[in-house]
Amino acid sequence: MPDFDYSDTDWNAIGRLSKWYSGDIHDSMEALGLWGHLDGIRLLGALSDGEVVCGPAVTVLFGPSDRKGEPQDVYHNAIDNAPKGGILVCDASCAPGSCSGELMSTGAKTRGAAATIVNGTVRDLAQVRRLDYPLFGLEPSPVGVTGKKEPIEAQVPVTIGRVTIRPGDVIFGDIDGVVCIPKEHLAAVADQADMLGEHEAAARDRILAGEKLQSVWPA
Repeated sequence: MPDFDYSDTDWNAIGRLSKWYSGDIHDSMEALGLWGHLDGIRLLGALSDGEVVCGPAVTVLFGPSDRKGEPQDVYHNAIDNAPKGGILVCDASCAPGSCSGELMSTGAKTRGAAATIVNGTVRDLAQVRRLDYPLFGLEPSPVGVTGKKEPIEAQVPVTIGRVTIRPGDVIFGDIDGVVCIPKEHLAAVADQADMLGEHEAAARDRILAGEKLQSVWPA
């Protein structure tokens, strides 16, 4: 049985990160020699203007399968046991088909998940948006998973582009994209983001007060 113990999650650092946006977060990571952008993943569900999602990853790995009858128990178990505020991260890139849509998003939202990230296609976008749920993926597709792939493991490392996401690593998503912060670097990234965000806010205030950009933000 996968381990779903998230008692050591640093919710204070997650709350601090949630004040900023993905550009601040990734700039802060790069300043610390880290890389966290999940290539190609974009918002396809619902997120209000300026809203962000940030929480610990609950991972699900899919594998090719020709079995019929929606054998989704591993994914359903991950959704049902996700911590409140957790973010489902599914690597479903092994075969065509959308592993998440209206029903998976409804289950995740009902259990208190903050979002779902899919390395693959997703579907039922009109229904997911009416549900007001943040679903991220590569692109929409009406194709289902039956006879093509199924979830084979949960709470294992999954890789999206250049980034490997482990259970408990922190996911940050907004309209610009998704970033993964390694759990052991979370506090340092939050410190860096606070400093960068406050610096940018002060610069913005100076520009709005009439100062020229070059005097405020020199190259």
